[in-house]
Amino acid sequence: MNRASATQAALPVVSMPLATALVVLASVGFGSVPFFARGLTEAGMAPHAVALWRYALAALLFLPVVVGARAQWRLLLAGAAVGLAMGLGWVAYVRALAALPVATVGVVYMTFPVFALLASRLLFGERPSVRGIAAAGIVTAAAALAAGPAALHPASAGMIALAFLAPATFGAAIACLVHLLPPLPVLARMGVISLGSVAGLLPLVAATPMERILPADGGALGLVVGISLGTALVPQLLYTVFAPVVGAARAATAGAVELPTMLAIGWLAMGEAITLPQAVAAGLIVGAIALSPSRKLRGPVVTAATMPRR
Repeated sequence: MNRASATQAALPVVSMPLATALVVLASVGFGSVPFFARGLTEAGMAPHAVALWRYALAALLFLPVVVGARAQWRLLLAGAAVGLAMGLGWVAYVRALAALPVATVGVVYMTFPVFALLASRLLFGERPSVRGIAAAGIVTAAAALAAGPAALHPASAGMIALAFLAPATFGAAIACLVHLLPPLPVLARMGVISLGSVAGLLPLVAATPMERILPADGGALGLVVGISLGTALVPQLLYTVFAPVVGAARAATAGAVELPTMLAIGWLAMGEAITLPQAVAAGLIVGAIALSPSRKLRGPVVTAATMPRR
């Protein structure tokens, strides 16, 4: 049995509608981050502590898998570096959520395919396809539309620029995962990226008062559990397992539900009205994801379905 056949044999036997629904469910989990992140920052938790709690459980759970892959230590180090960058980018994302509308931050975050395209070209020499370039152009226009005049205002321009650190680091991470880290087992990739994120955040946490790190009450503890399980560990496992079942193109399209989820949370849970430019920008983002080449997928894990076809 060749490698491709072995991979297919390892995939769960589920119906296509069920697998697609589980990918959508995973994407809803990813999109629910603003609810938990803003709730924790409003409760007094530091943004880097919020990021730490999001990655800590996966780092602990998959540590034995990472140790088991220690013979591939060079790739593990590279994966840890990817995780470190993602963790710091996620701190910027949480800070931006505390100061900007969820819709604006959500659209900015969904520009990560543009950065993945750039990083793949600059770091690994991959030539972008025409569809990829077109999708990147649409995403860029959508981000500019969502930011609007606020991007030129001194009071918010700096925070909008900070918000772009999250998709920049995530996009670069996708490029590394596609081109550099496939030899690592999937769970080892998840574990070492989480460990790298935790390692990068620990110095920030060590310099933070304890009351800004630990949940202040039962409500904050519930948010910590939610952000760790509901936005990270469980949806990532669902996406990792079922994205290969539905195929890269359908998984990417199903993953576009993440942005409407963010917009709905901002509207329903936080009382933020969705402006017409933001709604149009969201529609452009969803369309761009559907247009994008099928090999580009959402998530910090690259499975067989996300690998380049040679």
